[in-house]
Amino acid sequence: MEIFTQSAALKTQAAAWKKAGETIALVPTMGYLHEGHLSLIRLARQNGDRVVVSIFVNPTQFSPTEDLDQYPRDFARDAQLCQQEGVDAIFHPAPEEMYAPDFSCWVQEESLSQTLCGAFRPIHFRGVCTVCLKLFHLSLADVAVFGMKDAQQLLVIQRMVRDLDVPIRILPAPLVREEDGLARSSRNKYLSPEERIRALALSRGLRLAGEAFRQGERDAQRLTGLVRQELEAVQAEKIDYVELMDRSTLRPAKDATGHTLLAVAAYIGKTRLIDNLFLDDATPRP
Repeated sequence: MEIFTQSAALKTQAAAWKKAGETIALVPTMGYLHEGHLSLIRLARQNGDRVVVSIFVNPTQFSPTEDLDQYPRDFARDAQLCQQEGVDAIFHPAPEEMYAPDFSCWVQEESLSQTLCGAFRPIHFRGVCTVCLKLFHLSLADVAVFGMKDAQQLLVIQRMVRDLDVPIRILPAPLVREEDGLARSSRNKYLSPEERIRALALSRGLRLAGEAFRQGERDAQRLTGLVRQELEAVQAEKIDYVELMDRSTLRPAKDATGHTLLAVAAYIGKTRLIDNLFLDDATPRP
């Protein structure tokens, strides 16, 4: 496994792989890898001859009031896990390698990114789209793997690739949960033991809504209400949203169909957590 910190070196290696007729699968991450990330790497291995994992805490997707400086980092452990998973290359650039001092070109998706997290983090998806497009170019990837835990991010990236004719396939990977149901996230590290228990309200509420959907409930207000009552029961510090959205538009849906997303974002303590459930005929249990 090779570790690249310079863009030019990664591009040179990627070009050599492509010249040899090999396909490249990219897994973009911000590091502090957990089992959810490892599941993405394994899926990438099944869909490419070479696997590149980017480990880059992207500053342009954080607002000044967010947790950029506190975001958990452990590159040595990340590299060890990548080695164990058979990753071919890690791309671990410094911010100045990715963004020139006078950097001034941005990728802005103007529809799907406006609701849910985009309404509360107005610069977030601009930073996500820009860095992902750069990573696609640098890695020459044929496929990139994104987890369904960040459902809005997945849909926004799919839209960007479609609209800008980027020659890459976006491969969704199933959301991975802890044994007790909590969605795996690097930010779970912030939770105290008491907050960790309270945080289960997100997945518990989604599970109840999913069960109601399977039993025939379709009303958006009643489905979102099942999630809200769980969050209120544990006195979540703040609920950013609990929304039933049409997957194609990420605009509110009045009724659940086979093409809707139930999404939640809430603060437990000082930690902002997100979770979701894609509602369809085979709705899984969170």
